Amino acid sequence: MKKMDWLFLVLSIIFSVLTFIGAVFVLINHGTVNAGYTCIPLVFALVFIGLYRNSRKEK
Repeated sequence: MKKMDWLFLVLSIIFSVLTFIGAVFVLINHGTVNAGYTCIPLVFALVFIGLYRNSRKEK
């Protein structure tokens, strides 16, 4: 596994976990906080998952 593959995989896992933590935070606060706590990490997770999949295809 190349270094960039490993980096993309680790970052996608981190941002996926942050997405779920943000969702729990929004639910605990009954939706009164900004939904961006969930949406922004989700966008980054999707970007890094896409980069990881494309880097794996190039091999």
